[in-house]
Amino acid sequence: METEILKNTQIAEAVKFLADGKLVAFPTETVYGLGADATRPDVVKDVYAAKGRPSDNPLIVHVSSPEMVWEYADNEYRSLAEKLMSKFWPGPLTIIMPIQPGKLSKEVTGGLTTAAFRMPNNETTLNLIKTFGKPIVGPSANTSGKPSPTLAKHVYHDLNGKISAILDDGPTKIGVESTVIDLSADIPAVLRPGMITVNDLLQVLDNVNSDHHKVGAGETPKAPGMKYKHYAPSAQVVIVDNENDFPAAILEYGDSKLGIMATDDVLSKIGDKNNFIKFSLGKDIYSASKELFAGLRGLDAKGTKYILAQGFPDADHGDAYRNRLNKSAGQKHFAK
Repeated sequence: METEILKNTQIAEAVKFLADGKLVAFPTETVYGLGADATRPDVVKDVYAAKGRPSDNPLIVHVSSPEMVWEYADNEYRSLAEKLMSKFWPGPLTIIMPIQPGKLSKEVTGGLTTAAFRMPNNETTLNLIKTFGKPIVGPSANTSGKPSPTLAKHVYHDLNGKISAILDDGPTKIGVESTVIDLSADIPAVLRPGMITVNDLLQVLDNVNSDHHKVGAGETPKAPGMKYKHYAPSAQVVIVDNENDFPAAILEYGDSKLGIMATDDVLSKIGDKNNFIKFSLGKDIYSASKELFAGLRGLDAKGTKYILAQGFPDADHGDAYRNRLNKSAGQKHFAK
């Protein structure tokens, strides 16, 4: 089948696909998600198949209101969750909580007794879920392990012929996935960093464990991105932590077709050579986060063998960028 591209006004068409048990990619402020009826295990299985995603990697349940969450979640952490929802929803925060027995299938939860919930800050998708009347699952709408999609054309590139439709709402505003906070842990734990930082969360929570981003080989992850390879293009990504090291890194990798991702300031100092292709990350960590996946995809599409990507020093809002970049590079950093 040919995947249909829908305008952001074609909510009714997208709802019909979902009601018929089909897969529809949808926009959020973070990345595009791959939507299916969260209450139908048979349809959720199709999400894993379309992405090539491991079945023990749980899916985020997207809702159009906090009230929709409580049809499925247990009330144990309700008071705390509602404080987070009041401050950060709609927005790029995913909240993990225990669920009521039998309310969501193991296909959604990865076999766990918890589930992850998010209310995205995107009017098109909120209208979609509200009109549909049920929550939708929403992993990133890409081939599993590849850079996440921030444009409808990224989704089409990966999933054309595998899903029924893409609801196109233009480029995403943030460009990296939501922060994931696990309220079921002894201390609320950030399982995936995002644009909402630990300091932001501490405005609501008394304590936050910010160092729990990985699981062992035998464990089932509670959130996406904790266990399996993620965000990786075909090219080998190499992180250049010190911008002054770009000339040395170019010298080392420049015999191959080379891509360079850096801020405008850094790119202006590098100069041009025929064997490398530049991609601008804008002016700062915020624009770099927004453009990261587009850069990885764009340079990969041009057949680069290596991508030299600018690292950023430790800073609160750099956690999400560094987390995704490290995973895409397999932790490979340039060393002189």
